[in-house]
Amino acid sequence: MSPTDNSPLDLVTVDTALAEFVDRQRARWAGVDPELTGFIDAAADFVADGKRMRPLFCLAGWRAASGTPADSPAPAGVVTAAAAWEWLQGSALVHDDLMDASDTRRGRPSVHRAFEQRHRDELRVGDPVGFGAGTAILLGDLMLSWCDEMLRHAATVDPSLASGEGALRLAEAFAVLDTCKSEVTFGQYLDMVAQTRAEVDADAAMLVVTFKSAKYTIERPLHLGAVLGGADQSLLDRLSAVAMPLGAAFQLRDDVLGVFGDPATTGKPAGDDLREGKRTLLVARALARLPLQDAERLSTVLGTPEGVGEATALVLASGGLDDVEAAIDRHAAEATAALSALPDVARATLEPLIERSVRRDR
Repeated sequence: MSPTDNSPLDLVTVDTALAEFVDRQRARWAGVDPELTGFIDAAADFVADGKRMRPLFCLAGWRAASGTPADSPAPAGVVTAAAAWEWLQGSALVHDDLMDASDTRRGRPSVHRAFEQRHRDELRVGDPVGFGAGTAILLGDLMLSWCDEMLRHAATVDPSLASGEGALRLAEAFAVLDTCKSEVTFGQYLDMVAQTRAEVDADAAMLVVTFKSAKYTIERPLHLGAVLGGADQSLLDRLSAVAMPLGAAFQLRDDVLGVFGDPATTGKPAGDDLREGKRTLLVARALARLPLQDAERLSTVLGTPEGVGEATALVLASGGLDDVEAAIDRHAAEATAALSALPDVARATLEPLIERSVRRDR
């Protein structure tokens, strides 16, 4: 497999940067109290087996701006900046699992459930459920802080980012990250608000897709890497033309996997999004297609643990899955068409990432 197929060179360097960062955190904090060792380990373990999509798009943005091909190593500072995205993703997922009362993540107990069980196993006093929930909040906060800290550390491993033009580029990168953190928080809130409404609106579902995924997963990582590579506004706009439809396709694939994915591969129970009552485009399309009586029944069982099987059957019978698969194909085709406006290096780097984003099973 060549580096342009699935970017193994970038994956290895990102994993190394994350491991080195965690080692520094252990050396700095673990001696304060033995309890912190397990807390730090939980953060490290959580990001250990992620898909690394955001770091890969960040590095793709840098390659697009700098003209560096995928088989050439990226500077340590850029790799460090790209790896910082994993902490933001970890923070979002830990908090998301807590808000959704999810029992599992990536085939293992979610953080709040793991610490809840640890409380019981160690025969601690107090409320194990509260301990698990509080620990998940704190661990998510820690990872959010580590995202900023690791991005700032890019200037330490690459002194060219500490002064002059490099420092200006790093400041631009922080501005991108700040915007992204607001966007994903707004998207998460809109997702929660949607679950409080009786109706399921396709436009509202796509707005959540835009803020919770399209910008957060693809556009902003691409932009952050690109500004580190010296991109001008024209290149950022052209990258956005690829990122926004691709981000929509990425999230719609997540929505499909959230209902029909194989738990052995996704690490989440089948139909988990239906149990949580997610107002996704898949559900909106199903409701629009179903006869009135079936649509009312889907609305009734949506968000109930005992109704997952029935809801899944109704969604499948509706033909809504076909609509969403067609939408995924349209968005992916739009992203692919937008590649033609980018430099050769950018096209070569992003083409495999389009496939990696859309044709996946987890």
